[in-house]
Amino acid sequence: MTPDLKSGGHGVFVLVVVESFLLLVALHLCVLAEPWLVTLHSQNSATIGNASAAEFITFAVIGMLSLFAMGLYNPRLREHSRGVLRRIGLAMILTFGLLAALSTVFPALTPSPSRFLSATLLAIGLLGLFRMLSPKIPGLGAFRRRILVLGAGQRASIIEKRMRRKVDRRNFFVCGYIPMQGDKENEISDQLYVDSKTPLVEYIAKHNIDEIIVACDERRQQLPVRELFECKLRGVEITDILSFIERETGQIAVNLIYPSWMIYSNGFKPADNLRSQLDWILNTSLALLLVFFCWPLMIGTALAIWLEDGRRGGSILYRQERIGLGGHPFNIIKFRSMRSDAETNGAQWAKKDDDRVTKVGEIIRKYRLDELPQLINVLKGEMGFVGPRPERPEFVDKLAEKLPYYSERHSVKPGLTGWAQLCYPYGASEEDALEKLKYDLYYVKHRSFLLDIFIFIQTVEVVLFKKGAR
Repeated sequence: MTPDLKSGGHGVFVLVVVESFLLLVALHLCVLAEPWLVTLHSQNSATIGNASAAEFITFAVIGMLSLFAMGLYNPRLREHSRGVLRRIGLAMILTFGLLAALSTVFPALTPSPSRFLSATLLAIGLLGLFRMLSPKIPGLGAFRRRILVLGAGQRASIIEKRMRRKVDRRNFFVCGYIPMQGDKENEISDQLYVDSKTPLVEYIAKHNIDEIIVACDERRQQLPVRELFECKLRGVEITDILSFIERETGQIAVNLIYPSWMIYSNGFKPADNLRSQLDWILNTSLALLLVFFCWPLMIGTALAIWLEDGRRGGSILYRQERIGLGGHPFNIIKFRSMRSDAETNGAQWAKKDDDRVTKVGEIIRKYRLDELPQLINVLKGEMGFVGPRPERPEFVDKLAEKLPYYSERHSVKPGLTGWAQLCYPYGASEEDALEKLKYDLYYVKHRSFLLDIFIFIQTVEVVLFKKGAR
């Protein structure tokens, strides 16, 4: 499922549109109610009951950015009603804080403090009610695309094995699988089999099929090309299994890739000069801004490391060789969070609850404070804010031998955060590296300015809710 607003079907797009409207409604109702609110009578009477277009736009834009930051438009969000309401509440608290800060600089663009306070409180109620009702609203969960899978072997079984949860199938319903000659052994239930002798056109008409997924293991002289063409003429979408998995999961199935798909599929385009210049301006500006606001945290972190371990000769900063753009090595800079002798026995995967981590290290790793010195790498042009996380050369050599297309992740600049960090939990093994590679290749293929902004905003969710990986 793609990270743009229309990812995984049009449901997320509809959510964004409707909830933008609800934010505007919340502010409008507060403005209309002002003449009857005694607490606001101290304001200038000329402003009561009136609001400029700039106030509405500012409130809606900041509100939507906060909702994005809380992960409420992540198509794979796995939260019950209480968790969704909590995120909405946190998003509105963030909205209030941002509006309060903005009002001190641009008061004409923002509503009055009492106005945006009441608007954010009302928005929590409106958005929460809408989210509770949205599963029953057409286009937001009640109606899913009806798909028919052509094939019942190894490729087709990925849908059964890897996409079996409700959240994975929120945008589609599998009507059945048609076994094809050449299919390998699988784990698909026989109950879902469709007789291969059934005319394809008749089946799609009878069962209202919206999309056919081509997932047979052997295609040469096996595909019913004429029937597929007739189905397409009748408005049925024909999709390759790789593109289907890419669309619905936000990753590329590396183990299923064949070279022609890489060559002919859209994406995997190098950045042009304009994009490179914009990236440099954005990364440099953000790095300088974060250094300006975070220098007290950086000094405090350095002091805490020195007090715990530095007086005995341990270093405060930790430099480690990583592989960057084009496969070129560079030294990443971090606050030291492990003991000085952590790698006496050679390079090791970092793991969850690592016993090599110091007491201060546990805290700074929890809140990602150990990553702050990497702003220096960003200013030097070795890293960006968004991109695949750089890996150590010892691991890169091994992974490149075992994982197909692993080196392709080095075709873009590594980043402080990335698509894999948003989509995959903490992991530190070759199996985890394969799963992260699927997301990294998806990022390489779909890399855009909008995607970078999306990832950067949702990184707030990773930090607040302690998700993702290092």
